[in-house]
Amino acid sequence: MVFLHSNGVGTARAVRIFKTYGGDAVRVMSENPYRLARDIRGIGFKTADAIAMKLGIEKTAMIRVRAGISYALTEAMDEGHCGLPTAELMPLAEKLLEVPIDLVRAALDLETSEGIVIADSVGETRCVFLAGLHRAERFIAERLIQLANGKLPWAWIDTDKALTWVEDRIGLVLAESQVAAIRLALMSKTLVVTGGPGVGKTTIVKRILRILAAKSVRLLLCAPTGRAAKRMTEATGFEAKTIHRLLEVDPKTGGFKRGDDNPLECDLLVIDEASMVDVMLMQALIKAVPGTAALLIVGDIDQLPSVGPGQVLADVISSGAIPVVRLTEVFRQAAQSRIITTAHRINHGLIPDLRPPGIDTDFYFVQAEDPEIAVQRIVELVKIRIPKRFGFDPIRDIQVLCPMNRGGVGARSLNIELQAALNPAGEQKVERFGWIFAPGDKVMQIQNDYDKEVYNGDIGYVDEVDLDDGELVASFDGRAVSYAFGELDALVPAYAATITKAKAQNTPRL
Repeated sequence: MVFLHSNGVGTARAVRIFKTYGGDAVRVMSENPYRLARDIRGIGFKTADAIAMKLGIEKTAMIRVRAGISYALTEAMDEGHCGLPTAELMPLAEKLLEVPIDLVRAALDLETSEGIVIADSVGETRCVFLAGLHRAERFIAERLIQLANGKLPWAWIDTDKALTWVEDRIGLVLAESQVAAIRLALMSKTLVVTGGPGVGKTTIVKRILRILAAKSVRLLLCAPTGRAAKRMTEATGFEAKTIHRLLEVDPKTGGFKRGDDNPLECDLLVIDEASMVDVMLMQALIKAVPGTAALLIVGDIDQLPSVGPGQVLADVISSGAIPVVRLTEVFRQAAQSRIITTAHRINHGLIPDLRPPGIDTDFYFVQAEDPEIAVQRIVELVKIRIPKRFGFDPIRDIQVLCPMNRGGVGARSLNIELQAALNPAGEQKVERFGWIFAPGDKVMQIQNDYDKEVYNGDIGYVDEVDLDDGELVASFDGRAVSYAFGELDALVPAYAATITKAKAQNTPRL
């Protein structure tokens, strides 16, 4: 601890370092402090670089430049990329590291020769990938093709009789496109069902599940977030779990107990909201699917890609290797929602109808001439007008979404303004990592924490700030989770959130 503190490492990070390396911590840091960024969750290249500078490591040292290659790729990964074109990576690393391009080229050759990064081509473009992400993408592709070519796990089903039977029980006549989708699903080992809001994806899945359950087919349902899993359970009548819970996450390692050596016990796995599943999570899930099982992937291709790296759903669809059902017909009940009709207009390249509505509606357009006026109007809408009109709680029922973190109407600025307006802090507050946290605040977890079982994008509410014990307690879906003040870099206020971060939330949108 004395060594770590003397080299600029705070207590919380020092504890993580000691837990990882034990008595070897001083030796590891002295030899190559850049290992910290690779080995320890929550410590990035910049932190390791600051420690290295204190230890006297030169900016041009090869261990630094080599680590910088992974840093540049990790920066790209945070933007959703699995790799970068070599022509983009080289100048990016040169700029980030402030070293000559020849050194970057030499470091890249060493990283490639040792398999830490992988050079490959995407079409005609030479690219560089972090090895783990490259392996994950290849595994997903190979495994999906293997599953698709397997034998159906259930006996032949008379689809005409099955459809008549399920319609009699559920009491809703299906559209022709929905009937065709169900027929294909009952004959396919793997299938993707995609389409925008209101096109009946859930209706199709519910009927497929009812038919197969009647044939004693073992079913498992999952979704990437707790809210999505809950919605799926309510909509289908079959229990759905989060992917992490289904795979039985191991808090000690962050890995999963389910995998190719301990596969899931099912004949059909259904993955909902698949657009939110990133490459690494999909790899873990696909590993756990037994070779005899069928796979049904459901999602909206027009949604933003996952928060993590990759765009699995879009890539699977565009590959043409897996059968795909594309639903386009918006059904009457859904068409009554202006949110849904507006979304489809935008997808077709049409300008939405922004005129003031003459009747009750779920879509309003409020114009603002500049960011300052926009902020004032957003605060007024959230604090006064929407709660008064619809009876919503301004903190728990309303979520402000914006495209970016930065700027006058970015998530950071809006969070400061909304927090001050909706939940001004009293004496029981803590200020850490540039944010104030107080009881009643709405917060978001911004990194996976397997020990606490809270994950990137989860929304919670601060219950207590204990200044004496240096601890904050927040509730996530009714479960209390404790944070030492040094761990609050994992939380941010969530009155406003970027669209990417907030995709999984299930609250009215503004």
